[in-house]
Amino acid sequence: MPVIRIDDATDPRLADYRDLTDVALRRVLEPAGGLYIAESAKVIARAHAAGHHARSFLVQEKWLPDVVDLAGDAPVFVVSDEVAEQVTGYAVHRGALAAMHRPRPAPVSEVVADARLVLVLEDIVDHTNAGAAFRAAAGLGADAVLVSERCADPLYRRSVRVSMGTVFQVPWTRLPAWSEAAPMLRDAGLHLAALALAEGAVPLDEFAAARPDRVALLMGTEGDGLSRRALAVADTVVTIPMAGGVDSLNVAAAAAVSLWALR
Repeated sequence: MPVIRIDDATDPRLADYRDLTDVALRRVLEPAGGLYIAESAKVIARAHAAGHHARSFLVQEKWLPDVVDLAGDAPVFVVSDEVAEQVTGYAVHRGALAAMHRPRPAPVSEVVADARLVLVLEDIVDHTNAGAAFRAAAGLGADAVLVSERCADPLYRRSVRVSMGTVFQVPWTRLPAWSEAAPMLRDAGLHLAALALAEGAVPLDEFAAARPDRVALLMGTEGDGLSRRALAVADTVVTIPMAGGVDSLNVAAAAAVSLWALR
């Protein structure tokens, strides 16, 4: 494990960790560069256990022991608290950071091959919601998660952190456009259940009472919900009965409620 102490925030070896608060920049650079950032020893350990490989680590001295068994041949850059904040743009207090090589996406057919309950996230904007939905999927028995082409990146640093590393636990991949995705999911034997506010929608408890053997649960973006294309390909439109004048839940909360009902 090469340990390299760096005291200059402009050192080019720290480029992978620079300006992590610039969400737009990281969303462009990380997928294109084949990298994502894992934060904290627990999350890095889960990524490591899932077979992901680190390119490097960034730690303060106090976190160095946490990565001894995880680093392998990857260099470990040790910096002061001040340098860490200058590099990342925020106070790093959750432990080590690791620049991880992004694995090649698995084929949809492989991810859903034996799945009985699949969570599908269409165009979720907020990385926190994406991470929370993954955590619900892991904790409430979803066998896989599928995300649309425009959905927030599950491997973005905030998504990974909010999910508590469960993005490495639940098999997932990206879907193509619905014209191609819908027949792909039906060929896998999945019933497409769209969560939406729509006239004639089946209440969730009724749908759960007679649920098909294999279900893909479609959840839409914050605010507008599922697209017309998603609703058009759905086999059933399902709604969560609400009270108190509230019409709907946050998408991550709705995913948790629905997955619990269909577990």
